[in-house]
Amino acid sequence: MSWKKTIYLLLVMVIAGVSALTGAAAGGAAVYTVVSRKQAANPSIAVPAVSNSNNNTPGQTLVLNSTDVETAVTQAVQKVGPAVVTIVGTIPGQMTFFGQTGDQTVSGSGFFISDKGYILTNNHVVEGTTEVSIILSDGSEEKAAIVGTDPYSDIAILKTEGKIPAVAALGNSDLLNSGESVIAIGSPLGDFKNTVTVGVVSATGRSIDTGQGYQIEGLIQTDAAINQGNSGGPLVNLAGEVIGVNNMIVRSSGTGAIAEGLGFAIPVNTAQAVANQIVDHGYFSRPFIGISYQAISPNIASSYNLPVQWGVYVTKVAAGSPADKAGLKVDDIIVSIGDVKMDETHNYLNVLYTYKPGDQVTLGVMRDGKEITLQITLGESSHN
Repeated sequence: MSWKKTIYLLLVMVIAGVSALTGAAAGGAAVYTVVSRKQAANPSIAVPAVSNSNNNTPGQTLVLNSTDVETAVTQAVQKVGPAVVTIVGTIPGQMTFFGQTGDQTVSGSGFFISDKGYILTNNHVVEGTTEVSIILSDGSEEKAAIVGTDPYSDIAILKTEGKIPAVAALGNSDLLNSGESVIAIGSPLGDFKNTVTVGVVSATGRSIDTGQGYQIEGLIQTDAAINQGNSGGPLVNLAGEVIGVNNMIVRSSGTGAIAEGLGFAIPVNTAQAVANQIVDHGYFSRPFIGISYQAISPNIASSYNLPVQWGVYVTKVAAGSPADKAGLKVDDIIVSIGDVKMDETHNYLNVLYTYKPGDQVTLGVMRDGKEITLQITLGESSHN
């Protein structure tokens, strides 16, 4: 049996005392039992060691046999599991043609990153909610408040004044390599709290188009089972350090092909940078130029006979904004920011967000069939 299959067979999950989520949302804690699978030869495998969170130098390679891997998984779960929470939110009903709809209950996962009660999760877990509560690993429930969110990185920070059973240790996601063993902890479907799944890092540096004019970049791809409700939960290495924040799965392609084992997580280094700003300021500061626009792709360019294949068509310029002060006009097409031209892999927002508020950059602009350059000083905003 291969070492990878051995890892997959390490963990048997026994769910005890779990009830369905309701508006009040309460449920039992999951109990995990590791089943020992001894092999006569007890083969060894090599996995990259994870460096200390405060040390950016790669660690030495650790040689582990199957028993060591089993122990490492168990210890990592014991270390991080108590810091993981189930998040339950209420989205108020909406007035429709047929009358008022009822409130909607949504759920996801998160984990404590501070002994002051701060919890890291996904923005989409709490987006639109008016009330949020958390369920701890022991089944107890606490109220929580949303400190701030950043939709573009899909990160949100909550805070509770209640008890804090544990704080998760954060690792260094820059050191990840394909093939490393990882553990996902979360609450799939909201009911199966603190579920553990095991897999590997399938790849790093993945980009996913959100369909909202920007991509989430630099994602960790994993085949550890991630389901609805796992969003916001930690992706953990064998050292018991969080190296990612689980945030999405892909089930099918644009051609309709069905896929399995395609889960994605936000690197913890990215999540921590966003989280630190939210904790300090209540929001994540992003550069702002002050325009409304339509993204241009080859299909749109062909349909409207535009002079460029990629870029953004300016439909509105806010008065007094950085764009207004720089001389940007309606009907201009931004084709580059700094030295980077817009194309299939470099869209407007992702290129803009490589800069910070206060930076002076050059915009490449198509105006009346000619390309001109404009100098702009980027403003600051918690949204664009």
